[in-house]
Amino acid sequence: MLKYPEIDPVAIAFGPVQVRWYGISYVAGILVAWWLLRLRGVHAKSWTREQVADLVFYATAGIILGGRLGSVLFYNFPYYLEEPLAMFRVWEGGMSFHGGLLGVLIAVWLYCRKEKRGFFSVTDFIVPVGPIGLGSGRIGNFINGELWGGPSDLPWAMVFPDPMAGGVPRHPSQLYEACLEGLLLFVILWWYSARPRPVMAVSGLFLALYGVFRTAVECIRVPDKQIGYLAGDWLTMGMVLSVPMILAGAAMLVIAYRKVINH
Repeated sequence: MLKYPEIDPVAIAFGPVQVRWYGISYVAGILVAWWLLRLRGVHAKSWTREQVADLVFYATAGIILGGRLGSVLFYNFPYYLEEPLAMFRVWEGGMSFHGGLLGVLIAVWLYCRKEKRGFFSVTDFIVPVGPIGLGSGRIGNFINGELWGGPSDLPWAMVFPDPMAGGVPRHPSQLYEACLEGLLLFVILWWYSARPRPVMAVSGLFLALYGVFRTAVECIRVPDKQIGYLAGDWLTMGMVLSVPMILAGAAMLVIAYRKVINH
């Protein structure tokens, strides 16, 4: 069993003002993704630095607004009805990937309308850097000591400080997701998108692989206590939201390559 590194979730405090590692992880992920997009834009010779900066601004707004709204609607709506001001305390955690994804899609659509660019050509451009933010966000979850997995006797199992964890060794599922949704997904997408691909193919691969990785980890991750399992002792909200991504991503890949064959 590994010892859980009890890192104070508050990185810096100035009186009542607190800067949390969770928020820092999101900022760091966005900044690194911005830098990588600038590299991609220079390589593609079809994006200026100003255009990349505008796209990052739209995407960031979609991540924050969509991620928070998704967390409120999908995972803890009754609580936020009772405590509506808690919706604005994003530094305490509570961001939904699926809500953030919908937020980014809407933001990118608005950007494409403004700049008169093809929607899927833009999503193909941006999704290879998405795993950077996903991985850093999972590190923030780990520091917060939240979203842990089920009991485990594996050598790397950890006892999380949350009383709800029961004081037993558990899967560090946040780190599993950081490795799969973050590192591995980034490597695959960055490699895949390094060569010209059919429009929509990169976006489709992102959706399909994220759905597969997330569903796999959901099998050992303990669901949010306010929701629990949706059916039996295995079906979680994360699975319900991720399986459609697998299907949509696979369909997009088939459509993308079929168009190339037909032409």
